[in-house]
Amino acid sequence: MRLRNLIILTVIVPLFLILVVFSLVAIHSLEDNVRSKLQTEVQIITHAIGTSLGYAMARDSPESLEESLHAAFSFHRIYGAYVFDREGQEIYGLGLGESLFEPAEIREVVEAGEPTGDYRQHDGWTYYSALMPLTTPDGELRGVLQVNRLNTGIENYTGFLTLVAGLAFLIGSTGIVLGIWWGFRRHIERPINRLLEVMARVEGGDREQRAAPRGPEEYRRLAVALNGMLDAMAEKDADIEARRLNEIALEKRLRKSRKLAELGVLAAGVAHEIGAPLTVINGQAQRLARREVIGEDERARLGRIRGEVARIVEIVRQLMELGRRHNVEKEWVRLDALVEGARQLVEEELEQGGIRLDTELPPRPPRLLANGQQLTQVLTNLMRNAAQAEGTRRVRLSAESRGDQLHLRLEDDGSGIREADKSQVFDPFFTTKPVGQGSGLGLSMVHRIVNDHGGTIGVFDSELGGAGFAITLPLEDLLEAGENEAVTPNHPATRGRQS
Repeated sequence: MRLRNLIILTVIVPLFLILVVFSLVAIHSLEDNVRSKLQTEVQIITHAIGTSLGYAMARDSPESLEESLHAAFSFHRIYGAYVFDREGQEIYGLGLGESLFEPAEIREVVEAGEPTGDYRQHDGWTYYSALMPLTTPDGELRGVLQVNRLNTGIENYTGFLTLVAGLAFLIGSTGIVLGIWWGFRRHIERPINRLLEVMARVEGGDREQRAAPRGPEEYRRLAVALNGMLDAMAEKDADIEARRLNEIALEKRLRKSRKLAELGVLAAGVAHEIGAPLTVINGQAQRLARREVIGEDERARLGRIRGEVARIVEIVRQLMELGRRHNVEKEWVRLDALVEGARQLVEEELEQGGIRLDTELPPRPPRLLANGQQLTQVLTNLMRNAAQAEGTRRVRLSAESRGDQLHLRLEDDGSGIREADKSQVFDPFFTTKPVGQGSGLGLSMVHRIVNDHGGTIGVFDSELGGAGFAITLPLEDLLEAGENEAVTPNHPATRGRQS
């Protein structure tokens, strides 16, 4: 059952019944009171006239009888007065209502010896007539006095009152119905409909929908509670989504770790098998280069052979390092010291390319528990990778502390990364450089070091126009908690570039 119908049945209908009963009882009580007052007045008048008439009948004086009856008309609304004998025959009378009672009814009054009264209709008029036995001073019953009082004024009064009461009840009932209907619509139905609309939109998928806390106090509290529940659901959904993404990222990291471990095993075997031949090749090339009988062109070729052998050895070493997860030896290092160390290592390359390096660090750079040498290698590789990108004239390194994490961003204004290459940037041996200019292991090594530190790394298109790398590292401690303020823009969507 709808709330509106329930209110009608439990509130309005009982209220109307109470009003109807109260009105009927009030009108009936008023009418009884008016009639009782009328009867009392007529009986008092009848008793007063009856006393004087008893003396007049004792003297058998028609003049005294007539005079006493005329005196009755001095009272308000007395319209008739009659004297009957014991047999019900009229002796003398004045005014209206002579034939209101039959002789038999007069005789009954004589026999009873008690006064009585009744309402009677005659010629379209309503009278209240009082009958009183007339006795002489010595107690002899000689006749009956009839006094008539016209009831027209009283009837008009009570009828008008009844009409007014009925109109008042109708108007009041209509006002109550309209008031309850308007109040219900404004203060009950509309707030409920607003809450239902919000719930319907949330059910339809709009999880950002919230109820406006307005209206009566109960509905404001209900709206606040609903919003709190929706906020809690949103937080729970966000937490679930974050966990799902973390699980996906962890699964990717595990797959990559297994892949790198397998690659490390392969590299170890390759290093063992080709280590001796490479040593022989390098030694023989060195011996040949020492001979004076060869020319400069042959000596240059032998130098190139030795350089390529050294390159092969370095690649094998990097593969072995890449495939092995290290127990990172950590110490407390300051972020500004790490950045300065990496800047010094790539300073010459940046100056040769006319590239400007901008650093944006917090006023109080945090310190973190990490392997400083490895993190310096990460920053160095990323800076060098940015400097080697085509068209790069500016590199920007920014940092920000958020809670218990450190967020690093390194961006450039170079040529950026193609969309098709973004998913492979951290794969071993993937490179966009010409053959012989890059092994494709630099970013793979960066990825491994960040993972060893319990962090994450991603790539994105920088607002400078080139590529950007976003690194998140856990902060074990801060130099001064609460004083690390960020100066970098919001993190864009994950995108990037590979050297």
